[in-house]
Amino acid sequence: MRAVDIIEKKRDGASLTKEEIDFFVKGFTNGDIADYQAAAWAMAVLFQGMDARETADLTLAMAHSGDMIDLSDVVKVAVDKHSTGGVGDKTSLVVEPVVAACGVPVGKMSGRGLSFTGGTLDKMESIPGYTVGLTIEQFKAQLRSIGLVLAGQTGDLAPADGKLYALRDVTGTVPSIPLIASSIMSKKLAGGAQAIVLDVKVGNGAFMADVEHARELAQRMVDIGEHAGRRVIALLSDMNQPLGRAVGNAIEVVEAIDTLQGQGPVDFKDHCTEVAGYLLMLAGQVEDAGAGRAMAESALADGKAFEKFRQLVEAQGGDVSVVDDPSKLPQAPVAASVKAPQAGYLAALHAREIGLTVMQLGGGRERKGDPIDHAVGVRLHHRVGDRVAAGEPLYTIYAQDDAQRATAEVSLLEATEFSQTAVEPLPLFYGAVGAG
Repeated sequence: MRAVDIIEKKRDGASLTKEEIDFFVKGFTNGDIADYQAAAWAMAVLFQGMDARETADLTLAMAHSGDMIDLSDVVKVAVDKHSTGGVGDKTSLVVEPVVAACGVPVGKMSGRGLSFTGGTLDKMESIPGYTVGLTIEQFKAQLRSIGLVLAGQTGDLAPADGKLYALRDVTGTVPSIPLIASSIMSKKLAGGAQAIVLDVKVGNGAFMADVEHARELAQRMVDIGEHAGRRVIALLSDMNQPLGRAVGNAIEVVEAIDTLQGQGPVDFKDHCTEVAGYLLMLAGQVEDAGAGRAMAESALADGKAFEKFRQLVEAQGGDVSVVDDPSKLPQAPVAASVKAPQAGYLAALHAREIGLTVMQLGGGRERKGDPIDHAVGVRLHHRVGDRVAAGEPLYTIYAQDDAQRATAEVSLLEATEFSQTAVEPLPLFYGAVGAG
């Protein structure tokens, strides 16, 4: 078997066999297949696509290229939740403690932010002392002890995906739906997840700009789960405006804590309880997502979810006093209001542009390894569809100096559109894919 034959076969639109995919993934991972050949193959996949069986075989080959974590000796059902990336998306900080408080252990491996999307690990590291690097043994011990872990990637998970993603990033092949689906799902399968809820973002602040392509990606990932014997549901959620009101690491942690204490924005709370409801259903804790949502709301109302978050922070070395008093979190020296230049209805709050504004303040990274300023960010005071008066606050900017603030203000006003006629609020979700 030769790599060039596999490249040519896919170039000509034929389906690859499992053996050919396994050979190519293994060869690329161990260095027998060169980067330029893998780049040619990825471009062939971008143009010719892959069928459901090929995509599942690719995912499993990448998952098996490194460690396969088995959590069956710790939990009855290993559940996981994954977001395809968004602006202001601090959902994991609420959903994981809620689900754990409802009696379903959650061991989640999260990532860092890049470009306009935020990263869960960056948010949690706003809390002094919080440690994201755990060994597999530590991960399992904590999951067994308190039923909740929120850490970085543990072990050598799906190294084939890491190599391929780095190559796709510089060869123009990132938009391929089979490659996106296999990249996401290979890490979920390698991490031991048996039941997975996927939060697939849709809109100008997401990688999938429209519902049609988001549904296609969601269906492909659900198909992979079915092929691998896992229970998977994908929710299509809006990302045309930021999720919640806070965008920025420390202020997002504050908003998550507020929500865990029964406060916080109603739409963000509703988003979290919807995702948690599906996780509880997939875990067999409830009959349907509606019952799961009610259980999640109860865990927020009675304080059990907040207490579970405190246990999480303490277990991973974080300063729990910060959870009890979020004013101790990093705070930027400049806090300034951006006022509405005119009256009208808010027609758009472009999520991507707002996310890029926070990145330019220092709250995100342009390249892997860039430092993060946990204190900076942007708080939104309104949602699409709200009527605002001229001079009313639209945003609060948290910056390190006035020059940063001035630049951010220009960007935020450019990201805001007004209408003189009423505008419908944006939906939270556009539907679900998969029956569990």
